[in-house]
Amino acid sequence: MCAAVRRLTRRLGRRGTILTLKGVIAALYGYGQLIEPLGDRRGLCLLLKMMPLQAWASAWIVAGLAALVCAWLPQGRDWPGFLAVWAITAPWSMAFLVAWWPLGEYPRGWVAALIFGAFGAVCLVAIGWDEPPRTRTEPPHGS
Repeated sequence: MCAAVRRLTRRLGRRGTILTLKGVIAALYGYGQLIEPLGDRRGLCLLLKMMPLQAWASAWIVAGLAALVCAWLPQGRDWPGFLAVWAITAPWSMAFLVAWWPLGEYPRGWVAALIFGAFGAVCLVAIGWDEPPRTRTEPPHGS
């Protein structure tokens, strides 16, 4: 089991691993919004004027699936996955920020804005990372 996990993470690399984690979280967040939507939607008032929550939930799922697919692509071709996750988090972050200030409709909006903003910003940082060169590992002595 451990050898299989090591092979999988070696195949994915650091960028692919980040995309996999971000993709799973984004897809599950979207799914969660479909099956049990947020009760308090004060922070989303601007977004919900553009599209219903079900459409936003679907966008989260699509972004997550895009990240999961792109996780398996080589560096240089995986960038759409990073942008997909960032593109879904950016409007949510901005909506919560604006609901906090200047609208004053959601006093905790700055917290949600920072959480969604940081979640997306990781993708903008990681998109610029190069995969470290692969090193050939020697089998342990006595094997």
